[in-house]
Amino acid sequence: MNKPVLTIVVPCFNEEEVLAETSAQLSSVLHELVEESMISLDSMILFVDDGSRDRTWELIEVENERNPNIRGLKLARNVGHQNALLAGLETAAKHSDCVISIDADLQDDITVIHQFIEKFWEGQDIVYGVRDSRETDTYFKRTTALGFYRIMERIGIKLVPNHADFRLMSKRALDELLKYKETNLFLRGLVPLVGFKSTKVYYDRKERFAGESKYPLKKMLAFAFDGITSFSVAPIRFVTFIGFLAVLISAIAGGYAITQELLGQTESGWTSLIISIWFVGGLQMLGIGIIGEYIGKIYHEVKRRPRYAVEKDLYTNIIKEKQQSEAVIN
Repeated sequence: MNKPVLTIVVPCFNEEEVLAETSAQLSSVLHELVEESMISLDSMILFVDDGSRDRTWELIEVENERNPNIRGLKLARNVGHQNALLAGLETAAKHSDCVISIDADLQDDITVIHQFIEKFWEGQDIVYGVRDSRETDTYFKRTTALGFYRIMERIGIKLVPNHADFRLMSKRALDELLKYKETNLFLRGLVPLVGFKSTKVYYDRKERFAGESKYPLKKMLAFAFDGITSFSVAPIRFVTFIGFLAVLISAIAGGYAITQELLGQTESGWTSLIISIWFVGGLQMLGIGIIGEYIGKIYHEVKRRPRYAVEKDLYTNIIKEKQQSEAVIN
């Protein structure tokens, strides 16, 4: 087996505080792998700038100039973490035998990248980086994350628990993933659908090296809801169940009211009437909201708009120039 070309894809959004350190640490790992003859000398690190408003792209260009193993991809605007990651994967897939995705905050343990490559040499197409524990998380985040994975399992969505987007994918696995053209991306759910041989590598997650988290509570909740609605119709079925339950309760209450009327024991009650109206009204609004969420996703899907636009590509251009040079020499 020839030494594989590896590309490490790193999506970035306002990461100027950590980018230099991330670049240095990932470069060190890349050089070690090359020296150990585990990957090709043509392997690279690809930073994807997701429309950052700080100096992230400037720093990527600096790293690109001084380090031949670092390249950059600048998106025309902010399209979100999943789309930015996909942009990097699609760009890297054309010239790589395997691709590793990792966030720029250095919370994922980059030393296990050696194990990723070892598993790849053993024939694994997908290697998941899985957190061994969540001790660095707050109690709230740890509890909600556990609840999220349990809900996803209950409604039939196959996820790898405690796995984010730190993974290795072989070229054929990545090519299969890129056949999924949906607009509402939830890569953690799509990758397991690809199939092929897969395994897990466990590691301890670290504290963020610098800067602030790009996933506050609001974004985390939205991301979780997107994951659920992108892979399951369970919420709509839940609304149907609640509606059926409400009708059943109403029928029982109606039967009780008729019985009381026949027995002559009825009393006019404003409270019970208002509570009933609010309860039914709330159920209707909940049902309309959930159904509307699915209709909104259909609306976005059928328009088939591009998921991102590339402003500058320092990865593909360099590779094309290199290929042209080699062709001239040959």
